[in-house]
Amino acid sequence: MSNSAHQEMPGDTPAFELRNVSKHFSTKKGQLPVIRDVGMVANPGEFISIIGPSGCGKSTLFKLIAGLETPSEGHIMVDGVEATGNPEKFAYMPQKDLLFPWRSVLDNTTLGLEVQGLSRKAARAKALPLFEKFGIDGFEDSYPWRLSGGMRQRAALLRTVVQDRPVLLLDEPFGALDSLTRIEMQEWLTSVWEQFRWTVVLITHDIREAVFLSDRVYALTARPARVREVYEVPLARPRSLAVATDPTFVELEAKLLAALREESRVSHEQEESATKDAAG
Repeated sequence: MSNSAHQEMPGDTPAFELRNVSKHFSTKKGQLPVIRDVGMVANPGEFISIIGPSGCGKSTLFKLIAGLETPSEGHIMVDGVEATGNPEKFAYMPQKDLLFPWRSVLDNTTLGLEVQGLSRKAARAKALPLFEKFGIDGFEDSYPWRLSGGMRQRAALLRTVVQDRPVLLLDEPFGALDSLTRIEMQEWLTSVWEQFRWTVVLITHDIREAVFLSDRVYALTARPARVREVYEVPLARPRSLAVATDPTFVELEAKLLAALREESRVSHEQEESATKDAAG
């Protein structure tokens, strides 16, 4: 555990790296800092998670990584090459599945490939072999309304990974699911990740989810977001839900909860102060 960004081993090239990334926005009152000097690393095939208090800037950070916003300072690297502002290096899965109701499940999963210029026939040939592994075989020609919430998220993830981008960005992918389905999806995700070993960056509010899925968890401070702490997750893989009773798991979960509660208090104090300033 460290209060600085994880350092890769000498000679290794990280699959993904943030180098001193900052972001501020111009307002009538001057510059508003949202992200400050954030650094993090994911080595090839690693699964890392980002947690932080509400309003700390997690969504802004994800937009910077995905190339939807430009950092004010710093660099975003993929495989040792500058990727700042380059969305083509990342496959992004938002919280909502965003499946189009007028397209079949198969044609939803090929949408990203078609946008990239692949023919529908070639895109289908690439996506079809994954349906069985993702547990949605037999639903290729169905429409999204026939799928359960968990199956819709599997289809959305298939649509994301089939693009073969170097890094997967998962933005609260199970946040809209009921608690039981969410737990089932977490266990399913870790099992399918074991097969493919994608490099994954996950944003989540769920501390247990972060510990269960990740090799490393980055805890952010209240705004402006900095890396408060980096928690290595030294739990053996493959993992099942039974790992939640492991003393190491319990200890990590407690430490993350304490850190998040402290930063949430800071965030509430900031909001109260801003409200008083506005009223005054």
